[in-house]
Amino acid sequence: MSAFVVAVSRKAEHGIAKPNVDTIRLIAGEGVEGDAHSGAKVKHRSRVAQNPGQPNLRQLHLIHAELFDELARQGFAVAPGDMGENVTTRGIDLLALPERSELRLGDTARVRITGLRNPCMQLNGHAPGLMDAVLDRDDAGDLVRKAGVMAIVLAGGEVKAGDPVTVHIPDEATNALKPV
Repeated sequence: MSAFVVAVSRKAEHGIAKPNVDTIRLIAGEGVEGDAHSGAKVKHRSRVAQNPGQPNLRQLHLIHAELFDELARQGFAVAPGDMGENVTTRGIDLLALPERSELRLGDTARVRITGLRNPCMQLNGHAPGLMDAVLDRDDAGDLVRKAGVMAIVLAGGEVKAGDPVTVHIPDEATNALKPV
């Protein structure tokens, strides 16, 4: 099965859920045009409080739709955009990608994966227990974060539902993803 975009979402104000839209425009070095997290410098409120001058490694949030399938089996009703992601994909294991992996979204947009999304308590505002449901433990007892990945925009362009997603893993991209 080929990987593709299921839905795209954006929201001008901070808050967890982002409404789906027909198209988003990615801007190189900035993120999603019109989204609260767009910008070269960090926009996530807790990170701004720590250091507003740090680079924005969270310009774009991607989640795999397979997570929603898993959550539905646990009794959660979660749809694209509900967890604050900008791009919902299907057919690619985003969490297994190494740092610095690149994705082409649609015809021209290109993003670099910077790390894992660290889920926050705001998810429980959508559904009680949702934050715990997107956390797990591996066989070694280490915490597994399943709430998607974060990326920076390398090349801009329009992205919409149905667009193909292709993966490029550079030779130097060997480190497992960590929270950003």
